[in-house]
Amino acid sequence: MQKHGEFGKVAVLMGGRSAEREVSLMSGAGVLKALQSRGVDAHAFDPAERDLSELKKKGFKRCFIALHGRFGEDGTVQGALELLGIPYTGSGVMASSIAIDKVTTKRVWLADGVPTPRYKLLRRGKFDRKDVIEIPDTLGLPVIVKPAREGSSIGVTKVAGYSGMADAVEAASKLDADVLCEQFISGDEVTCPILGTGDEARALPVIRIVAPEGNYDYQNKYFTDDTKYLVPSGLPADEEKRIQELVVRAYRVLNCRGWGRVDVMIDGKTREPYLLEINTSPGMTGHSLVPMSARAAGISYEDLCMQLLASAALDQSTGEGQG
Repeated sequence: MQKHGEFGKVAVLMGGRSAEREVSLMSGAGVLKALQSRGVDAHAFDPAERDLSELKKKGFKRCFIALHGRFGEDGTVQGALELLGIPYTGSGVMASSIAIDKVTTKRVWLADGVPTPRYKLLRRGKFDRKDVIEIPDTLGLPVIVKPAREGSSIGVTKVAGYSGMADAVEAASKLDADVLCEQFISGDEVTCPILGTGDEARALPVIRIVAPEGNYDYQNKYFTDDTKYLVPSGLPADEEKRIQELVVRAYRVLNCRGWGRVDVMIDGKTREPYLLEINTSPGMTGHSLVPMSARAAGISYEDLCMQLLASAALDQSTGEGQG
């Protein structure tokens, strides 16, 4: 851990222009308070309100990315910071741009033998009503329909019957040109954060998520206290260890760095885990899961923020080059 003064002037990037702006502002506020409490010269910076070129002009030496979704978690801000030469937290350009796209992530994982639910991709303007209706024939019911590049469960629909497919696809297509239709895995929903880079990457404790009626949507993620988060997860030790090994492997396959969080479904019958997606700029709100898991591992919120800030880097200086 570096001394606080060695960080220089730090920008906490929050807000932004994505559909997750509200959550990002909450994450950023928490991070900013934590860093300042540790004596870091940290300042809020909203890219939706200020040009990123100001970072250089105002003398910022590194950035803590608390942005979520597009224009923050998708490689665009990372690329701008690379050009500015300002180290930043989290994954680099290539890993970020792959991870934000659930379909591309699946393709990379499947190529490396990482298990993920079966899926069909619908591209705007390239499918008709017949294609939509046939999805349940291919993937079974219920089926999950979601935008390919959104987070926080925004635009996600669990479709129970053929009649609900058209509306679900239409809702998702309003948020993204690509709509992901995914096999529904019935069983335990868990998530597992990862800290570190390359061979040093390690998994934190698995969190089991028990949402009202199994509906872990945007509202139940951030704005209610009805969802239960179990850490320790209560899973058999060998099962938890297998999930931890799997998510670290999936994280390394995408060449992620710094930190991330992988969402997993465990088939209730076979107990086989299936990876859904990876978040390369996870939430840091009062309801967020990475701080919760870190706390179970003995890492306070403030220590977590300091550790992440210390890991800030540029692609070309990491030896993990993604750009």
